[in-house]
Amino acid sequence: MATHIDKDSSASNPEAGKASGTEVGNAAFQAQYFFRDTAAGLITGAMAIPLTIGIAIMSDYPIKVGLATVAFASFIGWINAWFKPGNYIGSPGIAAGLAPVLALGVASFGWENMAFCVFLTAIMQAVIWKFNWQKYLLVAVPVYLVEGLLAGVGLKIFLKFSEFTYEIPAEMVTENFWNEARIQMVGISATGVALFLFLFSKFKDKQPAIPYFALIIGGAILAQFVNVPMISVEDIDLHLKLPLPSENVTLMMMVYMVLFCAMLAIVDVIEQVMSNAAIEKIDPLKRKTNSNNSLLAIWIANLGSSFFHGMTNLDGLAKSTTNKLAGAMTKFSVLIIGCVVTFFTFNVQYLDYLPKFALAAIMLFTGYKMIAGLIHVTHYGSYALILAVVTAGLVFKVGIFEGLLVAMIIHGLIHYLVYTNHDQVPGKEVIKRYFRSLKSDNSNLQ
Repeated sequence: MATHIDKDSSASNPEAGKASGTEVGNAAFQAQYFFRDTAAGLITGAMAIPLTIGIAIMSDYPIKVGLATVAFASFIGWINAWFKPGNYIGSPGIAAGLAPVLALGVASFGWENMAFCVFLTAIMQAVIWKFNWQKYLLVAVPVYLVEGLLAGVGLKIFLKFSEFTYEIPAEMVTENFWNEARIQMVGISATGVALFLFLFSKFKDKQPAIPYFALIIGGAILAQFVNVPMISVEDIDLHLKLPLPSENVTLMMMVYMVLFCAMLAIVDVIEQVMSNAAIEKIDPLKRKTNSNNSLLAIWIANLGSSFFHGMTNLDGLAKSTTNKLAGAMTKFSVLIIGCVVTFFTFNVQYLDYLPKFALAAIMLFTGYKMIAGLIHVTHYGSYALILAVVTAGLVFKVGIFEGLLVAMIIHGLIHYLVYTNHDQVPGKEVIKRYFRSLKSDNSNLQ
């Protein structure tokens, strides 16, 4: 797979010049960065474990299934990069933004039908990939609306895992809620969050995995001396099965499932497009991304994971950034990530050493970053920001599916009524007249 490096990139980046005109997907090129990619994969793979656990919990999926999905998606991502590269350092995984969506699916259709939902989502994404429709989705569903959706999801994640910051072992629960054990737990959690944020501010541009390692290792050591709630991972059996709907699916449920899967497919694709834009900017060799090729890897991984009741995936920005800063140069690092996650998938007993308060700190930060994404919307203007905030509120209060649907209807109506000509008057003038009339009415009232 040939990389596309312009002259300016080669001049400013010696490493980029080495890659120019080189088949970066072949074994010879990957061998140049074997040790760098291996080290980066080990670091990013270790960081991916707590993130995957948290997102699986939020999705109401078994943790082992989430880990298996990440491992499988990593192997598919590495293989796909040899033939149709999408991005070059992106790390596949289950997306935090889709966690409540999957939880909604579990609650609405039952766990037994989620494999079929993921299968149907993959088929829809395959159609989008085949006709390269991903370039039209950002027109129909603007970026700022998706940012609003993610902010609403981020708030859900933040509130969900805030409960872990004051949870205490069952034997320590008393009639008095704020007993000594709970106050101690809140103090430990606050210290963990503060430590994480401090280390992240220090190392975010160098080694963003350090705060994750420090929190997890420190939490595991503390748990040997203080009785704190720990993560418990059920060692379920993973087996292959055709992703078919259950017998109790009615016609109306099937219609709702199709609409649900369409939303899941579209949000997944748009998130990948947005991630690719960011991954392209941080690529050490300044290589261009191809979102449609990334979509190929996504739908293949989703299709395959549906056969073992897996989850949806995409190249997450947090893990991809860590992968880059850890030294990754090619998708070989993703193969190493897959190997690390595979080890823990089949040795889940080691995950019992992870305290809940440490996981809470990581997921609270993840939720905060999703909410803070609203800041990016300010670049699109006041209308975009208002719509994004409204979407976030609807998603949080009403639900993922209903909130997004209502927000899209509002956006469509405004686009039709305001951003088109009204009595041959430009839409902006209509808005100005409207606000002038409001001022006039207020003056008369006074």
